Amino acid sequence: RFEPAPVIIASVNKPVSNDLFSRLIGDARFQGEIHQVGSDFPPSIASSLQPDAGTGIDRLLAAAGAYDILEQACVVVDAGTAVTIDFVDGEGVFQGGAILPGLRMSLDALHNGASALPEVPLAMPDAAEPFGKDTEQAMLNGAIYGLRGAVRLFTERYAERYGAYPLVIATGGDAELAFMQDDLTDRVVPELALRGIAIAYSKALTGDDAIEFSR
Repeated sequence: RFEPAPVIIASVNKPVSNDLFSRLIGDARFQGEIHQVGSDFPPSIASSLQPDAGTGIDRLLAAAGAYDILEQACVVVDAGTAVTIDFVDGEGVFQGGAILPGLRMSLDALHNGASALPEVPLAMPDAAEPFGKDTEQAMLNGAIYGLRGAVRLFTERYAERYGAYPLVIATGGDAELAFMQDDLTDRVVPELALRGIAIAYSKALTGDDAIEFSR
């Protein structure tokens, strides 16, 4: 007989996460522990931001996972519904960053906001052709390479303020498509936020980052 595994909830969507928490608590079939990161225990990363800054728990968890892997200053790019480009300094302190529209959101906004622009599924544009030879390729060029350009610009700004050039690590559902072949990105790690959850829970249990991961 296996002991029921704990459930750890971490979400920026409070109504959904609270509803899930209530459903699990009210289900007699579930006997495991249930915790929410943020209310039951904090993410295991220091932050220079004020408590009322409204920083999403997903950004902090991904930053914690990134610093756990790299153990040095880094830019954490989370490419999902929105894209966040955050900086963690050499002491492992989250410094904040930037929030941009995600790739699909950008393409949808172009289609919905300009009647002549088609609905374009997200894909990698022709890497051998810098010029978009049709509207679809031009839109994909703008989305993918525009995002890479934003990451490069913010990385340079962070490096100038920090006084050294940080590593760049990417995560999120669109990270492999956007950054796997990008020469600025040092590593693509899809599960950074999950890694951050595991670290936070381990630290809450033991007072230390007890879980060992491969790097």
